[in-house]
Amino acid sequence: MKAPRFFQLDSLDAGLLAAEAEAGLRASAAAVSPKFFYDLLGSRLFDAITELDEYYPTRTEAGIFAAQGAAIADAVLGGTGPQPVMVDLGAGSCAKAAKLFAAVQPRRYVAVDISVDYLREALAGLQREHPAVDLVGVGQDFATRLALPAELVDGPALVFYPGSSIGNFAPAEAVRLLSQARAQCRQGGSLLIGADLVKDRAALELAYDDPLGVTAAFNLNLLRRLNALLGTDFDLRQWRHVALFDTRHSRIEMHLEARETLTVRWPQGAAGSGEGGERRFGAGERIHTENSYKWRAAGFEALLHAAGYGAVRCFTDPQGWFGVFVARA
Repeated sequence: MKAPRFFQLDSLDAGLLAAEAEAGLRASAAAVSPKFFYDLLGSRLFDAITELDEYYPTRTEAGIFAAQGAAIADAVLGGTGPQPVMVDLGAGSCAKAAKLFAAVQPRRYVAVDISVDYLREALAGLQREHPAVDLVGVGQDFATRLALPAELVDGPALVFYPGSSIGNFAPAEAVRLLSQARAQCRQGGSLLIGADLVKDRAALELAYDDPLGVTAAFNLNLLRRLNALLGTDFDLRQWRHVALFDTRHSRIEMHLEARETLTVRWPQGAAGSGEGGERRFGAGERIHTENSYKWRAAGFEALLHAAGYGAVRCFTDPQGWFGVFVARA
């Protein structure tokens, strides 16, 4: 049986992460990247979100694959040929990719996440189930830069980006990432990607502000993460979760809103020197923590063409709430 290989391509230097977080707090309109959601507790809270009745994307995408999986696989393999290299962006538990193995039969599976440590257990289990497949874990912050070693993608490739994570990127940023994904298909291939589609505002906002408060806990946990990373003194009781749909930009926005006037302090500069910093927040002032863009199918197809892709097929659910797109690289 083969054994998984692992490569950590990007540094996970805590000082650099702290500097990025501090810059966001100091910005004129405070904002913190959604990548700071995903410490251990944050990841578990997100898993809980996907089980909520109100959070439709995960189960709707799964339903599309269950109902139309054979047609999706045919569309993918039409661009890659048999036994492609499969590149899984934001692989996490690798569970979604594993469900495609029987149909796609990848000769190599390259799981990409910000840290290879997230991937070790999942790939060990996957290797036991698929002993002949070459499994590789790659630690890379692909939201900043996606560039895989050529020896890992040495043939036609399937780039797999499920869920609705592409919605975290503004359109220009999405084009940049999708262009970099296409560049990994050096010998041709396909992109298989999920995108959340525009729908009733009430359904959108309920998915990001559930009655149980799980999404609120997920958002508030970001402040706990900043306290650990930067030494800030956020008191979570002074903040509330806000989720709203911005019609003009066609996106859900998540914010943390100060319940009262307060000052947040941290003990020293992120680089480990200096006198530290502070930020005053007025009552009602917000920290922007996430965007989730919602697309019309024709608009997302145009985005794929702007990133350099050729023929595009869209598979959707009966309600038209979610789209699974296959694009020729």
